[in-house]
Amino acid sequence: MNTPSHPKNAGDDERGPASTLTYASAGVDIDAGNEAVRRIQTLVARTRRPEQEGLEGLGGFAGLMAMPTGFAEPVLVSCTDGVGTKLLVAIMLDRHDTVGVDLVAMCVNDLLVTGAQTLFLLDYIATGRVRPGLIESLVVGITDGCTQAGAALLGGETAELPGMYRDGHYDLAAFAVGVVDRARVRGPARVREGELAIGLRSSGLHSNGYSLARKALLDPAYAGLALDAPLPGGAGESVGDVLLTPTRIYEPAFAALRALDQHATPEELALRGAAHITGGGLLENPQRALPPTLAVELDLSRVPLPPVMRCVAKQGVAQEELRRTFNCGLGMILYIDPAHRQRALTALERAGESPIELGRVVARASKDAPQVLLRGESG
Repeated sequence: MNTPSHPKNAGDDERGPASTLTYASAGVDIDAGNEAVRRIQTLVARTRRPEQEGLEGLGGFAGLMAMPTGFAEPVLVSCTDGVGTKLLVAIMLDRHDTVGVDLVAMCVNDLLVTGAQTLFLLDYIATGRVRPGLIESLVVGITDGCTQAGAALLGGETAELPGMYRDGHYDLAAFAVGVVDRARVRGPARVREGELAIGLRSSGLHSNGYSLARKALLDPAYAGLALDAPLPGGAGESVGDVLLTPTRIYEPAFAALRALDQHATPEELALRGAAHITGGGLLENPQRALPPTLAVELDLSRVPLPPVMRCVAKQGVAQEELRRTFNCGLGMILYIDPAHRQRALTALERAGESPIELGRVVARASKDAPQVLLRGESG
């Protein structure tokens, strides 16, 4: 991870020697950046993959990784994302060791739906003042997420930007790269009428809708809850604990399905496509994995609505708004060939999932008809 760049030597001028003005006095502490890098080197090392063997590690100008073997025609897959205003909850609680998991999850879950396995991740941390302890806590979460995803943390950037961020505030972004065989790319072109829609549960809000959730739960004009208060209807966890629950990383589930499809021909794949239920919720994401001629029917009465979303709804959030903002208990929807239903369900259960059979892919009524047909209410 690179530290902020050293300034160019300005030399002396008629106003006095340049040595009286330093980068540190302007708000950028190079020594603190170097200390942050030193602290995270051991954390990053635990994410190394075999493809990095013999290649330069952390500290260079760029990260290096060889292409894994076993791909007939490898296609690289890439995506980028951030954590959003969930970071404000972490800042309010001064608890920063989980939002890195969210950062990895938001990238990796987008990547997994293509059928790819994740290779590596690059992060970007921007803050007004580098505090080595804060950077270390953030990277603890990022490396935890990379370990869950089987991804190497190949490098990144820590940018100290005085004047851009309030003291104690920061932003996170990441860029992930994976690989898949061209013949095994999943997506709209592969999904067919009659496929099963199987849901994987979320851990809560994940990393979407926090501007609405914070207003509904914390604003005195609405619920006015304190972060250390128990969440109403919850299992005893505090509001802060619930809001900082990390986004689930679905690599174990997709790894199980990749193993199931390992020897299948492209026409015989069990997993045909998948939709990560992220920004846009249930109203805008399931159709992203469907061709324009198809729709999907989803029975939400089979999905338990997380208590945090129940609390948000009680503050006057309409059902449609809830469904277009939050995942409503579903972090991922898989489109599965019905011929492989039981094998897929068994594989997912062995991977630690409790899959929910939600419905089927059907013909779209017309080009103007909705592609997501929701029945029932979340349980």
